[in-house]
Amino acid sequence: MTKETTETTWGEWAFFAGLVAAIVLGVTQSGVQAPWVSPTMAVLGLIIGFLNISTKETTKFMVAGIALLLVGGGGVQSLPWVGGYMDAILWNISQFVAPAILIVALKAVLAMARVR
Repeated sequence: MTKETTETTWGEWAFFAGLVAAIVLGVTQSGVQAPWVSPTMAVLGLIIGFLNISTKETTKFMVAGIALLLVGGGGVQSLPWVGGYMDAILWNISQFVAPAILIVALKAVLAMARVR
């Protein structure tokens, strides 16, 4: 297994773990969040940003990530029955997508600076 394959695998697992954790924690802890959730989600996001997003995927990931961040603040909590859960799930997703977006954006800026 090459180094690139290993890094991609770690990044894929981090993304899957972050998504599953966001959903499970959003459903089980929709009112109160444990203090370890935010740092854990941020670390998973950093791993995703460093290892999982290729140069080809940068634009798609940035657009999708920004859309998720906007939807998270879009008032889904007002939906009857599921709003509280959706709000908690989207909040958790935004906690691991935001650091990934930051890393991917910084990598894109550095790549543009190198080309010139």
